[in-house]
Amino acid sequence: MSSQYNLNFFDIYRKNSLRRQNHCAIHWNRKDISYIDLFLQTSKLAKGLSNLNLKPGERIAILSYNHPFFFHLFGAIAALNLCIVLINRRLNPDEISQIISDTTPSVIFSDDGMADQAQNLVSTHPCLNHCFIIDKNIAALYQSPPLTQTIEGKPNDPFVIIHTAAVQGTLRGAVLSQENIILSNLQLIHAFGLNQTKTYLNILPLFHIMGVNLGLGTLMAGGKNVMVEKFNPRQSINLIQEQRITILGAFSPILTHLLDHMEKKDDLSSLEIVAGIENFDTIRQWESKTDSKFWTLYGQTETSGLICFSEYLKRPGSAGEISLLAYIQIADDFDNELPINTPGEILVKGPLVFQGYWNTPQLNKITFRKGWHHTGDIGMIDSEGFLFFKDRKPEKELIKSGGENVFPAEVEKAILQHKAVKNVCVFGVPDPKFGEGIKALIALSPGMKVTKEELISFTGSLIAGYKKPKYVEFIDKLPKTDDGTIDRIKIKATFS
Repeated sequence: MSSQYNLNFFDIYRKNSLRRQNHCAIHWNRKDISYIDLFLQTSKLAKGLSNLNLKPGERIAILSYNHPFFFHLFGAIAALNLCIVLINRRLNPDEISQIISDTTPSVIFSDDGMADQAQNLVSTHPCLNHCFIIDKNIAALYQSPPLTQTIEGKPNDPFVIIHTAAVQGTLRGAVLSQENIILSNLQLIHAFGLNQTKTYLNILPLFHIMGVNLGLGTLMAGGKNVMVEKFNPRQSINLIQEQRITILGAFSPILTHLLDHMEKKDDLSSLEIVAGIENFDTIRQWESKTDSKFWTLYGQTETSGLICFSEYLKRPGSAGEISLLAYIQIADDFDNELPINTPGEILVKGPLVFQGYWNTPQLNKITFRKGWHHTGDIGMIDSEGFLFFKDRKPEKELIKSGGENVFPAEVEKAILQHKAVKNVCVFGVPDPKFGEGIKALIALSPGMKVTKEELISFTGSLIAGYKKPKYVEFIDKLPKTDDGTIDRIKIKATFS
């Protein structure tokens, strides 16, 4: 059995199967899955995986839209002290291949839409010994009796790896432990008042940290997860009414789509909290049409999710109040603490900070220097403990488009592969739909020609579609600094 000193998600599932029994844990495809059934299926999957002779610490990858299987897998790997690699299925094949090469998982699960790609990965990556397609050939893993003997692990053992684009233009796997995620979820349970009466509409992808937090956090609290494969505005509105949804997460342009599809007859009065990032006008419009409150937030995959959150109108313009388990300091370029109301880099310390980037010891030394996680973000803390996000450090500049992280250097690298391009600078600009859009300022080589449409299509063939520029502008010569490097500050000021 599990150690009396450690708590893992398998233990949490077991506890709730006794406490909540036949209450609904997951609603999926118009059917309710009870807490007893969730634990039973998780236990059977854990036994099935143990029959594959996986060793503690081995990785299991998943490439799928949302599905109850995610929650079975979270519990099963907790029981066996394995590690799950959550892959963004919107990445292109080369990027997904890089993640497999980086983490060398033994097993890969995929949905039917990604089955061909998953099977191709097996043929090109010797580490992959097993490939299972959800709802197709995973039944055999559930045929064994429930697991009775779990494998002991430590609270800080790798549990989840999520690759982020926030480091030097290269996908880096942020390693999170069960302790990281359990404590992060407990903060949300406390802040949002999650309990057995609450229902979460699970529209955020479960390959993103906030989807993981809200989904597992709701289960920890004994509430109900209403799951959908992917976001659909009209379906979401119907489910909010039918299932009496109390909480959902939303990044641009989710609320805009919901507002566009709302009808006068719709009753969204059950909603209490919508948490995410949105512009002021959309928030005001949303709150005027529903009884819910919009909570703004700040966090990273590297901080196990949210470390600041509060009702947006409590301090408009802020990213929320610093959470209970996060110690945040604002520092200058020499890691000296700055006084309140002074912008600087956001540094974080505490049990929510991740275990490091997978297989990158030198990068981890830099990231964790002097005992703090250096986020690469610029912010300011006011006298009442509200964080104001200001910008990103140039070396970690990141574009946040529709809830996805896009690193300019990665887009620039792809654009520069076009024979007509001499120089390029990629940066974020305001976008009415996605909050922040991707713009490329380009200087062509002498005598070369290419249209905006051709360049956008070319870029999308090399990297994930959501990373390709939406806006392209040509210029004879890109501004440069005295040392000959591209002057990003001047470009953003002039061409945003």
